[in-house]
Amino acid sequence: MKYKVLLVEDDRVIAEEIRKYLQSWDFEVGLIADFTAVMEEFTSFSPHLVLMDVSLPFFNGYHWCTQIRQVSQIPIIFVSSANDNMNIVMAMNMGADDFIAKPFDFQVLSAKVQAMLRRSYSYQGKSELLECKGVLLNTSNGTMDVNGQRVELTKNEFRMLQILFTHRGEIVTRESIMNHLWDGDCFVDDNTLAVNMARLRKKLSEYGKEDLITTKKGQGYLIEDF
Repeated sequence: MKYKVLLVEDDRVIAEEIRKYLQSWDFEVGLIADFTAVMEEFTSFSPHLVLMDVSLPFFNGYHWCTQIRQVSQIPIIFVSSANDNMNIVMAMNMGADDFIAKPFDFQVLSAKVQAMLRRSYSYQGKSELLECKGVLLNTSNGTMDVNGQRVELTKNEFRMLQILFTHRGEIVTRESIMNHLWDGDCFVDDNTLAVNMARLRKKLSEYGKEDLITTKKGQGYLIEDF
């Protein structure tokens, strides 16, 4: 699995150095291009971990940390020269998982990133939270959160999203989804699947996620992994 790291860093020299170093460890690294649209770029890139500076244009890192925490529980590590106790405590209170002071050693940065990813994703198969493109699926209570808004799902809607999220980036056949929906003596046919998929897509569109699920004609359905 190739992990994706998003850098929310205004200093392009430092950002490029971090990117090159993490890429040498086989990470996919994204840089924020528009600091007025951090959440849009976060959702589009769908990272596994965020490296965040405190001092940023328009809004500081604390603001974006709280915005991310409304939709996601992915690891957030602050990397900043504002490393006094007050700022470190503030970062943790806003939802950060760690704080690395500038200037830093690249080996220490890489070690902390890898350790955080191991702790967060080593047991991903047992995770109660599945996330993609700003949509958070909670497998423990069958709910969905979109941009911080709770969305109730029917049992079939939840199961369809669960199998698509679990196989993100792969085409899931209609037969696989129907088997996943089959509950005891309640057989699910192609028409039942079509009706449930239409209802789910209508619900997603109400929250601006009408393009979350892609239909692959003659093959099945897909949630694209990008």
